[in-house]
Amino acid sequence: SATNYPNPFNPNTTIKMNIPTNGYVSLKVYNLRGQLVKTLVNDRFDAGVYPVQWNGTDDANNEVSSGVYMYRLDTKDNSFTNKMILIK
Repeated sequence: SATNYPNPFNPNTTIKMNIPTNGYVSLKVYNLRGQLVKTLVNDRFDAGVYPVQWNGTDDANNEVSSGVYMYRLDTKDNSFTNKMILIK
């Protein structure tokens, strides 16, 4: 699972990943059109809880606009999606 705080946020939020088992983990941010905005995590992790910062930028380090974004956490066993709101 994953939760983020603060939400709404400006300009930073922390997404707390709860990884149930060792393995490959992906954490990505998408806009409401389903387009990939930013890859935050793409690596192997041991089971545990990990905080990941997002500073409201895309993969090219450009600031993104205010609005609703989705983050998706994929682990070996499941995936989880939640929304967050960036307010400038």
